[in-house]
Amino acid sequence: MLIEATLAALAVFICFAGNYLTGQSMMERPLVVGLVTGILMGDMRTGVLMGASLEAIFLGNVNIGGVIAAEPVTATTLATTFAIISNIEQNAAMTLAVPIGMLAAFVVMFLKNVFMNIFAPFLDKAAREDNQKMIVGLHYGTWIIYYLIIASIAFIGILAGSGPVNTFVENIPERLMNGLSAAGGLLPAVGFAMLMKLLWDNKLAVFYILGFVLTAYLELPAVAVAVIGVVICVVSAQRDLQMRDISTNGNNNHAAGTMTKEEEEDDFFA
Repeated sequence: MLIEATLAALAVFICFAGNYLTGQSMMERPLVVGLVTGILMGDMRTGVLMGASLEAIFLGNVNIGGVIAAEPVTATTLATTFAIISNIEQNAAMTLAVPIGMLAAFVVMFLKNVFMNIFAPFLDKAAREDNQKMIVGLHYGTWIIYYLIIASIAFIGILAGSGPVNTFVENIPERLMNGLSAAGGLLPAVGFAMLMKLLWDNKLAVFYILGFVLTAYLELPAVAVAVIGVVICVVSAQRDLQMRDISTNGNNNHAAGTMTKEEEEDDFFA
């Protein structure tokens, strides 16, 4: 399992560290993490499926400042790796992702709020002395240290946990596994509920009802519903532009047609 543990740690480092190195390019999203993990593990199909499912779970996950609700990169990597190497059913592996993400979040909070502060005095000193080389060295040095520690979580988790997970899965009763699968199927709804709580507005209720009807009663796939949403957005944007043009032209015409009393008298007697 040493190779799998190393590949899992590499996936975390590529996605998590690469995300901030490239200006937060969303490489840390489960959809990308699952793909990268699947490619490294030799099962891209499972990686994409796991990433897409976990993206729905962590869709409403918002990290503000030093407070982190969950860490999706480690959670997605471990859940995807377990699903590939341990033959765990995907829904059951998704259930494991939530506690893993919360545990990793505590480690990340400790690193950000406690451990990395050790380097702050050195950075302040380099800034006071205008030591550009030291500032650059600290920047990339702490970047490597920080993300290597986070990647080590995945390494240790796979190395120490893959054996017990295999044994645990082999002895799981069928009813319990069915329960885990059902719970995993419900988790995406929790992710969407978290997102709706952040974005909800009474003006958007009608669109929510439309999407619910299209999905629940007409059984349209998510891609079709998304296309309908894009069409509605385009039509609404065009209508808003037309209303703005009408308002602008009306104001210009009104301004052009307004004359002072003196101008009206001069025009009358001309």
